Amino acid sequence: MLDRLNTVTQRLAEIDALIDEGSVLRDQKKYKELMKERAYCVRLQEAYQEYLSTESQLVQAREMVETESDPELKKMAHEEARILEARLNELQEKITELLIPPDPLNDKGIIMEIRAGTGGDEAALFAADLFRMYGRYADKKGWKLEVMSASETELGGYKEIIFSVSGEGVYGLLRYESGVHRVQRVPDTEASGRVHTSAVTVTVLPEVEETEIEIKQEDLRIDVMRAGGPGGQCVNTTDSAVRITHLPTGITVHCQDEKSQIKNKAKAMRILRSRLFELEEEKKQAERAETRKNQIGTGDRSERIRTYNFPQNRVTDHRIDLTLYKLDLFMLGDIEEVLTALAIKHKEEALKAS
Repeated sequence: MLDRLNTVTQRLAEIDALIDEGSVLRDQKKYKELMKERAYCVRLQEAYQEYLSTESQLVQAREMVETESDPELKKMAHEEARILEARLNELQEKITELLIPPDPLNDKGIIMEIRAGTGGDEAALFAADLFRMYGRYADKKGWKLEVMSASETELGGYKEIIFSVSGEGVYGLLRYESGVHRVQRVPDTEASGRVHTSAVTVTVLPEVEETEIEIKQEDLRIDVMRAGGPGGQCVNTTDSAVRITHLPTGITVHCQDEKSQIKNKAKAMRILRSRLFELEEEKKQAERAETRKNQIGTGDRSERIRTYNFPQNRVTDHRIDLTLYKLDLFMLGDIEEVLTALAIKHKEEALKAS
């Protein structure tokens, strides 16, 4: 641990030297990144300095317990040692957590893709329910949500809906929502009252800037067409819909929500950048996965992560064995308890692996 703390101290000195040099100020993005890293190094250094100070005080208090002849002073020293021991343990846990560098992706916005799976119309309706659930949560957090592409059904559900969410800590909180969400409930169209099981797939991608991933123009095929609505009817008389195909990977993105072809193309490129970035991240994760598999889930979109049981008003997250009997509130956006539990579990696993 000491070696890693020394490395942080050296890095802090390097950052201060770069800032003092002044040239980094011309690159505001780099400057912000350095200042964020500096704040992390300072927090770690301050915690370590407090640890050393507390450790020194504890040694003195223990010596006083051993050598003091006055019963009252000995009792006071014993109590002080007890308090200092507890504080020392807290600081050790804090330093251990801080030694895991914050994921730079955590503060990014996201692009979330929700797709109806098994269950037909009922799955599409639940996809719409999940979209509204995340929208309500985003409102509570003060985040901005923007629909980028949607394929509606005649019953008001979504075969697919893609939207972005931006704000502080978005990816850090929502990154573990990727996977299969299973719903158990009686559909409105079910006359016999039988419970049906349907599934919806959620994919969470960090939104990346143009400078973070290179896309060559010659690698793209861009097709334009007229937008279509539920049932196949035409919803626009101009060729405003855009489909972009990334030829090397075969990834295809289709956007038609805007009346402007330029705006649809811009949205499609945002989605494409995030998908390509995620593809690169998956390759890196696959290499790391050979040594350890994350117990809270891989984020694989084929992994069943959560069950929503409406008759029992129950939601269960299978990765952390957490069950809550308040599904009604959960669907209204009260999902922070589960998201926080997932983040804590991830940190615990990271600590074990460090």
